[in-house]
Amino acid sequence: MDIQIKRVYEPYEESDGYRVLVDRLWPRGLTKARVHYDVWAKFLAPSTALRKAFGHDPDHWAAFQKKYVEELNANPEALAFAKELASPAMRKYPRVTLIYAARNEKENEAVVLQHWLPEHE
Repeated sequence: MDIQIKRVYEPYEESDGYRVLVDRLWPRGLTKARVHYDVWAKFLAPSTALRKAFGHDPDHWAAFQKKYVEELNANPEALAFAKELASPAMRKYPRVTLIYAARNEKENEAVVLQHWLPEHE
């Protein structure tokens, strides 16, 4: 499965394939028409408590990753979604693009999901 990540504020491209919004909150300043998403997977987002504890502070990145993976592993919806992405029905898409709103492109939930999803097909 080819999974890429992209900020929701970047332009939509047809090559994005199946677009999954992975934030719990709607991206600030965007309309639903502008986002071009196939599914808003709020259930993949970190819990509010974890998101606030991380606060996009690089010093908290390692702890955030560990706790977020624990949350994902305990989340039946997330596990089912990972299997769904690997299903024959999804093969019609050239790739899956996880879209997120965070400014930090290297330390955000989509980065974690990009590695976690293929491990749970």
